[in-house]
Amino acid sequence: MDFLLNQNILLYLAAYIIAGIPFGYLLAKKYAGVNIKESGSGNIGATNVLRVVKEKDAKLAKKLGAVTLFLDAIKGVLVIVVAKVLGTPESVLWTIAVLAVVGHCFSVFLSFEGGKGVATGFGVLAVMMPLPALVAIIVWLIAAKGLKISSLSSLIGLLAFIITSYVLYPEVPGIGSHAPIWIIALIIFYKHIPNIVRLFKKEEGTV
Repeated sequence: MDFLLNQNILLYLAAYIIAGIPFGYLLAKKYAGVNIKESGSGNIGATNVLRVVKEKDAKLAKKLGAVTLFLDAIKGVLVIVVAKVLGTPESVLWTIAVLAVVGHCFSVFLSFEGGKGVATGFGVLAVMMPLPALVAIIVWLIAAKGLKISSLSSLIGLLAFIITSYVLYPEVPGIGSHAPIWIIALIIFYKHIPNIVRLFKKEEGTV
């Protein structure tokens, strides 16, 4: 029982469980009456919410897509902010960041399936490394506007974050390693493998 009452363990569990809440799936089902796991790409993220709900109601699709994006981004951030207030060390904060992405991508509420981790990943990375995250978001916006392919734009933004993090922080403060960033990046890349296959086949959809 002492193990379960450990502050860090509680924060880790909270990060995983809260990040696993499938907001896109819940919102689309409640307000649009559609199961996005069985429509479009089958992903629970904002892009698929927008794509699927747009077929029924374009205005509603934009609203639900925006709310999903915000909630997916903020759910990992909340636990990190609480942990910061409690004065937890950087190593714990980075572990929370990784577990938030794991929770979203492999949700306990969806039989360990989930989203692609982009919004949640960028959310936690924005808290941990604001400047690289800002660069990544700018690159992502430019890529999204030019390419109009959500998956490719997200991966380009992720690459921009990794490069910028090395330029600005050769050694990550508090832990001295970029390992958590690479773990997050590899999870997001892994979840995008089907998109990458479609990109090579020129079958990836646009938004």
